[in-house]
Amino acid sequence: MATQTETEFGEVSRIKGIAFKYLSFGASIVGILALGVLLAYVFWDAFGLDAAGPLWYLTYAVTLLAPLVAFVAYARTRPEVASGALELFAFTVGGGMLAFAAIIILLVIAGPQVWFTYSFVLALLAALFVYGQYNREATWVGLAMLGVLVVGPVAGTLALGVVGSAAALLGAPGVYFLSIVVPGAVVGAYLAAARFDQPRRRAIGVGVAIPVLAIAGVPVVDTVPAVDRSVWFTALVIFGLPVGYAVAATARRRERWAAFALPAIVIGGFLLGEFVVGAVGASRPAPWLDWQFLTTPPSSLAESAGLYPAIIGSVFLIVLVSIFTFVFGVGTALYLEEYAPASGPLGTLTRLVNVNISNLAGVPSVVYGLLGLGIFVNINAELGPITYGGIGAGVVLTAALTLSLLILPIVVISAQEAIRSVPDSLRQASYGMGATRWQTVRNVVIPRSLPGILTGTILALGRAIGETAPLIMIGAATGLFSPPSGLFSPAAAMPLQIFAWSSRPGEAFQYGVLAAGVVTLLIVLLSMNSVAILVRNKYQQEAY
Repeated sequence: MATQTETEFGEVSRIKGIAFKYLSFGASIVGILALGVLLAYVFWDAFGLDAAGPLWYLTYAVTLLAPLVAFVAYARTRPEVASGALELFAFTVGGGMLAFAAIIILLVIAGPQVWFTYSFVLALLAALFVYGQYNREATWVGLAMLGVLVVGPVAGTLALGVVGSAAALLGAPGVYFLSIVVPGAVVGAYLAAARFDQPRRRAIGVGVAIPVLAIAGVPVVDTVPAVDRSVWFTALVIFGLPVGYAVAATARRRERWAAFALPAIVIGGFLLGEFVVGAVGASRPAPWLDWQFLTTPPSSLAESAGLYPAIIGSVFLIVLVSIFTFVFGVGTALYLEEYAPASGPLGTLTRLVNVNISNLAGVPSVVYGLLGLGIFVNINAELGPITYGGIGAGVVLTAALTLSLLILPIVVISAQEAIRSVPDSLRQASYGMGATRWQTVRNVVIPRSLPGILTGTILALGRAIGETAPLIMIGAATGLFSPPSGLFSPAAAMPLQIFAWSSRPGEAFQYGVLAAGVVTLLIVLLSMNSVAILVRNKYQQEAY
């Protein structure tokens, strides 16, 4: 006779369940409202909305807000339109952020000679990557790319004088035309052929149109004092390619055509609102966050204070930190999960390393600041003929390495979890097809785990860009009047400059300049995270 086993869950109270449900809902609402009120208060001060009159609010409510609400209501019931509008918005914001970062790094920080020298390394990496995509049997491509990453910067540094002289003969516009516009034309032709299934003749036409448009726009650009030819060439490719891709992808599908109403509403509503406000003479806002704030250095006067050096420094830092943490963090996670032994003495060492990485993720940021101070600034070591006296206090490379140490454990842990989530059956199937371990890691493990890896990296970079304590400990400057010009230049960062402004007396600094700095940091952080999340979602859809 079979015995029936019953599982006791205890007495279930419906009242307790309902109470827990509504308490959780109420706590969520309170948290969202508190955050919304705080952000609204900061944005109100940063954009000087208290100076705007009721007619200004009414005008933009009619010309911009009401059409946007109507479009959102229309798109909610039409997934294709909503997806197209989101894609247009994401690629426009992403292209703008990439173009802004490229202009800062390539034109302001590196300069034409340095960029032209190291662009050959990037070109070789791109050529190897493309070859590896077309010839999957070439297992040496991965090692070759790693060798280029290691040897390329050294070779570029040694050849800086010769290649720099050639760059000087070409001039800055010529350098950026050859190193950005021409490769951009190749990428445009490839996208037209591979992504949109265009015939070869039309794809070549797309590629030719990019340099033709770049040259044709030069006479117009020369009439704008704030934009030179180098900025025009860089922005055309870095901003134009993502936007052009989104427009072409939306235009190909008839059910998505209504998505073009979103940019039309935003641009048309803003221009119409400006015309109406000027015609009726309505009182406008008096924003602290304006073009002058973004393009001028700090000042003792609130009216002329700016965040330009700190913005350049933060972008420089976050680019270096993302490179360091992604390469070393993901590489460490791949080794620990795929190559490190799980048994024996080495297996014990692997478990010990994993425990220490988990502990390091909870160490306060000020401790990492002290670690960076000791390793990269104050240390004096001699290893035979080599003497190491630190990198320097407050320079870009010291700040980037310190922030990388801060978030490296988070990246490693999140990457490990993402790699563990890949089913072992996929690995065994790859091995059964005759693939090597590296081929399995490259073609199976990395594509399936990349969404999770990007999630952890996004969260870690969001923490790094807002940190202040480590930068204070390594001696980063709070009042630089010029942006960094290299890895060993003094670095300023937006959180550090905001912290310095918080101690300045006067309502103009406390409620105006400080709020403008906070909003600028939030916009950069949210834009960076939004673009990275959309990239992660794209890889997630492709993986599954």
